[in-house]
Amino acid sequence: MGYRVKVNGSIGFDKFLTKLSTEKNTYYSDEPESFGGDNRGFNPFELLASSLAACTLATLKSYVNMKKWNIPEIDVEVEFESFPKEKKSFFKRYIDFKGADLTIEQKNRLFEIAERCPVHNLLVNEIEIFSEIKSDAT
Repeated sequence: MGYRVKVNGSIGFDKFLTKLSTEKNTYYSDEPESFGGDNRGFNPFELLASSLAACTLATLKSYVNMKKWNIPEIDVEVEFESFPKEKKSFFKRYIDFKGADLTIEQKNRLFEIAERCPVHNLLVNEIEIFSEIKSDAT
């Protein structure tokens, strides 16, 4: 099963504050003050790491609900580091099943499920980006 989403972004005169919207949701991104922004939203790299965290949590929650396991809380921490000159990026993902008394087998299975998160799979696969400049001006 594939995914298809559409996000629209726009930026005006307000430094780096970017309005991002989908059909039903609106959120904002900004650059940190150290990069000239006002830090009024997640920066683009935080959004990328957030996507992995959110997808991991949703994937795990779906499986836990299906199995009816008693896991009151799941926490995911994602660290992202980029090395543009080397064309490498690293993600570290830490998963904590707060207050859950899990067997080794359950922990192993939950790890396998986390590895199947669609955003995880997207990030470890080959990615292609097509870009085009749209303009009404001639």
